[in-house]
Amino acid sequence: MTTLQDSKSNPPRVLPRVSKAGASKKFSPRLRYSLIVALFLLPSALPLLCFTIIPMFSAFWVSLHQWNLVGSMKWVGLDNYAKLISDPMTQSAFLHTIYYIVGYLPLVYIGGLSIALALNSRIKARNLLRGLYFLPVVSSWIVVALVWRWLLNPSTGVVNWLLGLIGIAGPGWWTDPSWSMPAIILASAWKDIGFIMVILLAGLQAVPEELHEAATVDGAGWWRRLFNITLPMLSPSTFFVIVLSLINGFQVFDQVYAMTGGGPNNSSQVVVQQIYDLTFRYGKAGEASALSWLLFLFILVITLIQVRGQKKWVNYA
Repeated sequence: MTTLQDSKSNPPRVLPRVSKAGASKKFSPRLRYSLIVALFLLPSALPLLCFTIIPMFSAFWVSLHQWNLVGSMKWVGLDNYAKLISDPMTQSAFLHTIYYIVGYLPLVYIGGLSIALALNSRIKARNLLRGLYFLPVVSSWIVVALVWRWLLNPSTGVVNWLLGLIGIAGPGWWTDPSWSMPAIILASAWKDIGFIMVILLAGLQAVPEELHEAATVDGAGWWRRLFNITLPMLSPSTFFVIVLSLINGFQVFDQVYAMTGGGPNNSSQVVVQQIYDLTFRYGKAGEASALSWLLFLFILVITLIQVRGQKKWVNYA
C-alpha cells in the first residue's frame, strides 16, 4: 500500500507538452496546401514527367552523340548542331515550314473568322452547321490527307475536273514542285478551319451586344463595327489562335508524310519530316535529336516574342 509519504517522495511524471508553435512550423498551412495540390496534380504530373520531360532531356543527350539506334553511341559534342546549321537541307526545310505557315495562317484565320461571324448571326440550322464545320477537326489526318490527295490528283482529281469545266487548266498539285506546298496548305486549312471557328465563335459571343447597338445608333456600318469593336474585343481569342497555329504549323508532319512524303524533289520537305527521315531512313538519331532541339528553341523564341508583343495589341478589357 502506498503511503502519503511515498506519494510525496515520488510525484507523478508529467509528459512534456509540444508547443503549438513547433507543430505549426512543422506543418504550416502553406506546406499542407502545397502537399494537397501536389497530390491532385500527381496523376497528370507523372505522365508529363515520363512521356514529355524525360524524353526531351534524353533527346538532348542523344543529340550530343552519333547513334544509329542499334549500335553504341559515340560522343561528338555539338558537332551535330554545327553540321545541321550549315546544312542546306536543314535551311531548306525551315524555309518550307515558314512557307507553309505564311500560307496556312491567314487562310485558316480569315476562313474561321468568316464562318464564326456567319454562325454568330441569327441564321437557321446554325447548330447543325457548327457541327458540320467542326466534323473535319475530329477526322483522322491520314484519312483527310488521302482524300485530298485524290481530290487534287492532276489527271483524275475532282478539283482539276471542275477547273476544266470553266476553261482553266489545273496544275499538277502534289506532283508539281511548285504546287506541292499549296496543296498541303489547302488540305490543312480545310481540316483546321472548324477548330479556329469554334475558338473565334466563343470570343464573338463574349462581346457585349450593347457595344454594337450603340455603334449602330451612332451610324456605324457593318465594316466599321467589325474593325472598331469586334476585332479589338476579339484580340485575346486571336492571340490564342495565332500562338497555337504557329506552334502546330512548325510541327506539321502528318499531311506532308501522307500527301507528298516531302517531295517531289524535296519541295515540301519540312523540319519534322526531315527529323523522321534522319532517324528512320538514314539511321542518324543524333542529328535528328539535335534538329528537334533546334526546332524547339526556334518555336520557343517565336512564342516568347509573341507573348512580349501582345501588350501592344491584345485587349483584355
